[in-house]
Amino acid sequence: MKQFGLDESRVRSLVGAVSPGPPQDEAATADLFARAAWTSLTEPGDGMAGMLIGCLGASTALTAILESWPLEKLIGMLRDAGGDPEEDLGEKLDDGLQRWRNRLSSADVIHALEQCARSGGNLLVPGDRLWPAALDDLGPHAPIALWWRGVDNAWLALPNSIALVGARAATGYGEHVAMEAAAGLVDRGFAIVSGAAYGIDGMAHRSTLASGGLTLAFLAGGIDRFYPSGHDALLARIAEVGAVVSELPCGAAPTKWRFLQRNRLIAAASTATVVLEAGWRSGTLNTAGHAAALGRPLGAVPGPVTSPTSSGCHRLIREYDAICVTNAAEMAELVGSMTQVMFEFADDGAPQGAIGSGRTSEQVRVFDALSTRAPRPIPDIARRAGLSTGSVIGALGTLDMEGAVRRRESGWVRAR
Repeated sequence: MKQFGLDESRVRSLVGAVSPGPPQDEAATADLFARAAWTSLTEPGDGMAGMLIGCLGASTALTAILESWPLEKLIGMLRDAGGDPEEDLGEKLDDGLQRWRNRLSSADVIHALEQCARSGGNLLVPGDRLWPAALDDLGPHAPIALWWRGVDNAWLALPNSIALVGARAATGYGEHVAMEAAAGLVDRGFAIVSGAAYGIDGMAHRSTLASGGLTLAFLAGGIDRFYPSGHDALLARIAEVGAVVSELPCGAAPTKWRFLQRNRLIAAASTATVVLEAGWRSGTLNTAGHAAALGRPLGAVPGPVTSPTSSGCHRLIREYDAICVTNAAEMAELVGSMTQVMFEFADDGAPQGAIGSGRTSEQVRVFDALSTRAPRPIPDIARRAGLSTGSVIGALGTLDMEGAVRRRESGWVRAR
């Protein structure tokens, strides 16, 4: 018997290897496999995919893609299920279908599931007992599934957690504050959430581990290829006593767009977010923006007024009413505060000016998909970026005018 074009026994075997516990029934098995497939078909935060899955279910939605159901049929099903009533629903859905069909590959899904099992990982989906309900606040932009390595207790600690984030190029001052903050929060019973990057993130994780606390690291690539590579040992340790998490399948590479989208998970999973050190246009402000949009308390640590690496924190305090915090005790008080920080948001949910390049989300994704050496044709760029060919052509046109890309006989490359 076939399921999604594969032998049913094969699907059951793949799912069972990444889903500990008793065997699941047929519907649960199909849902888990379908969600694994959707993490390969979409880029993180794809709202149209989230709406389609929310209305039809992951299994039915995947079947619709595999069997090329007519656009009109899907629109009718979405409207009947209470989906987006906007007049341009058909246009949005058609664009989504083009994006997802570019990536249809059963081999990719099978490889991701097999690699996850080989690396000791699991797949967490909504409805599981460990699923963090706080992520549901992201609505249609919530993760479809989470690939992870670690211990169950890390998930159970999330309702009492604080995200500590900051600059990669941290100063000694910033790292000292991160070390003291993480240790102090652990002493107060908090778990620490961060992104495993160099600088502030890494110090927050290390201090938490040294203090015997629980920490979760959200990655922008697959859990089978730790990034940055210089944190291999750190992430391996986190996977032993905490959790290493990603919404991207095993084998996926981290890109700028995926880092920005990863930040929304850090903000959503935590009860509060603290920015310890950040430049004026630091990507860390993207995490702060997501926390504000979700109504999560936001704190910022002040630094020397002459330090460029603290200017982003001062900006949050001065312009966006982030709460000034200077020690672990004040950070812990944030959890009882529901101060709403207001940002002006771009269409993709990131605060304006936080990305720093002035490019749209589609332009960022297309640029990420290009190489400086190997020319790539438009269909290949579309598959890598998770966009329709029309969107890729439009983004390439703008990037070409900027001088950021070059057209070669066999495709497009990044300009040197």
